[in-house]
Amino acid sequence: MSFIHQIKPVQLVITKDIFVSAIRIAMSIDGSCLPFGDVLRTSAQEQVDYMLSKDKDTLIVMADDEVKSVVRTGVYNTINSFEKDLASLLLVPSHELGAADNNDRIMRKLSDLEWMCNVLPKMDLMKNLVSDWAAISNQILRIVEDKKLDQVMWGLKIKLIEVTCKVLEAVGYGGVILPAACRVQLLKSWFPYIRKMKPLLDSKGIEENGFPYKMDQDLCQAIEGAIVSMVLTLPSNDQADILADWIRSREIGYPDLSEAFEVWCYRTKSAKRRLVEGLDGNSDAVISA
Repeated sequence: MSFIHQIKPVQLVITKDIFVSAIRIAMSIDGSCLPFGDVLRTSAQEQVDYMLSKDKDTLIVMADDEVKSVVRTGVYNTINSFEKDLASLLLVPSHELGAADNNDRIMRKLSDLEWMCNVLPKMDLMKNLVSDWAAISNQILRIVEDKKLDQVMWGLKIKLIEVTCKVLEAVGYGGVILPAACRVQLLKSWFPYIRKMKPLLDSKGIEENGFPYKMDQDLCQAIEGAIVSMVLTLPSNDQADILADWIRSREIGYPDLSEAFEVWCYRTKSAKRRLVEGLDGNSDAVISA
């Protein structure tokens, strides 16, 4: 028995070393591993996926502060690098925006972020990505809505929406708890953009035969459900602001916040009724006295 107890810590050390190494490659913490960069990174991501779902020792290792620190570093570096690469697009001449190097580098970062959205919840570290994403959301939108990018890089725009959907779902369904002010800022940043892009992408699909960049039904439903859930968690005044903005542009039809509006109306009426009943009760008590 003593021999078995000695083996277990050794196994955990080995598992930790393998997992940390895989994370460092999967998140490109030490830079690209040329000449096998993309292939090696993808293999490392698959290894992390496997260890999180199949290796029981990995769940124990995830409680280690060093492991968490490495993961947090990878998340921060990827988002920071993505923001810098995105900002550099505004310095590129318009006729070179569609160049493969520009597209591939940025799309690779977004794909890595999308992968992180799938594995970080298993590590209880999704909050790091969500918080960092919320912090740079306005900067991201300032760049992608620049006139220079109006009619180019549609793949980037749809992938941005897909990653944002993961973030909204994490917050909307309680996987990540953020302060109300941060939730409001996240919604007010992305809600108008998503509302604008849906009909724009639909019209491009009609105009151009075979246009591949569309918000499919699953993505639309996921975003709509997450936004409704998020709205309903906000303070009443913030709900009213967002719903008023939605009503003003209701003809667009997406996202449909009717459910959130109905719940808000019910809650508002109930709160008003309770207030009136409370005031009446106090008045009666004063008169009786």
